[in-house]
Amino acid sequence: MHNTISNLEHIKKKLVNHQKAKIIAVSKTFTAGNIVPLLDSGHKDFGENKVQEALQKWPNLKEKYKDINLHMIGRLQTNKVKYLFPLFDYLHSLDSLKLAEKISKEELKNEKKLKIFIQVNLGNEDQKNGISTFELTNLYEEAVKKFDLNIIGLMCIPPKEGSPSDYFNELKRLNKKLNLIELSMGMSNDYLDAANIGATYLRIGSEIFGPRS
Repeated sequence: MHNTISNLEHIKKKLVNHQKAKIIAVSKTFTAGNIVPLLDSGHKDFGENKVQEALQKWPNLKEKYKDINLHMIGRLQTNKVKYLFPLFDYLHSLDSLKLAEKISKEELKNEKKLKIFIQVNLGNEDQKNGISTFELTNLYEEAVKKFDLNIIGLMCIPPKEGSPSDYFNELKRLNKKLNLIELSMGMSNDYLDAANIGATYLRIGSEIFGPRS
């Protein structure tokens, strides 16, 4: 058995009581050769951090494997939005009205709706992307009412300091306040905590593919 598949099976065993949590295999920096065994095994959700890298890997794979979901989980610049279509199905990093407006225009052009998470900067860290908790409600309402975006949930990357669970609980509370269903939280080092708190999408890279070079 290919080690990526055994790694994925190992994670699924740990998550056996969390049937709602889908695993996004984050394949950034890994080649199509690393990804194909997982595709052949029937895994459906994959994540990339950079649009340019995805453009090199995924067009042929998506042509061959029709029913997979590709998630853009990294920071997205407005000038790269046009490249999301037709490759990506989900965006996890909406964090500004400017970006919301650009996505809205491209959705109309491409006649395709993305499923979108708003990224929240829970620690108000300068170096991290994401909208502040104070601006969240406004961004959500404008994105839905003005730009007609399909906002399905919230996403966070918790600060390194402190307990991830505290931040996951806070994101869950904000999600509930906005009546949103999906929660994108938890990575290789804290996905079990996230699943216990109610994550519906876990973004797992190194635990599946191994360390990045």
